[in-house]
Amino acid sequence: MTKKSEIGILILRLVLGITFLIHGLDKFQSGIGNIAGWFESIGLPGFLAYIIATIETVGGLAVILGLGTRIVSFLFILVLAGAIITVKIAVGFTGNGQMAGYELDLALLAIAVHLAINGSSLYSVDALLRKKDSI
Repeated sequence: MTKKSEIGILILRLVLGITFLIHGLDKFQSGIGNIAGWFESIGLPGFLAYIIATIETVGGLAVILGLGTRIVSFLFILVLAGAIITVKIAVGFTGNGQMAGYELDLALLAIAVHLAINGSSLYSVDALLRKKDSI
């Protein structure tokens, strides 16, 4: 892959990782119990909020570092698809004035699919680990 492509993919990886890290931290800081209650109010098990918030926080940091990018991106695909299907699709692409639509989720989903398929090796822990294995 060309250096330009790798720089573009690095930018995608950082944007995805930072976005998920911040969303995950926000869930914990705003009261994960409240998020669990909201999950229950829409028919999802409350414990799922803890799992989602952990995937977002730990996974976001891992993707920023380039550690397990393909695997974590696949988990992000599941989280985003779940959010779109269970909550966002009903309010439409751009939302309904009270809740955001699924446009951001769809863009993040596209980034996650790209990273799950192609990975990202520029400035990544995975690339460092591969170098050590080949020595």
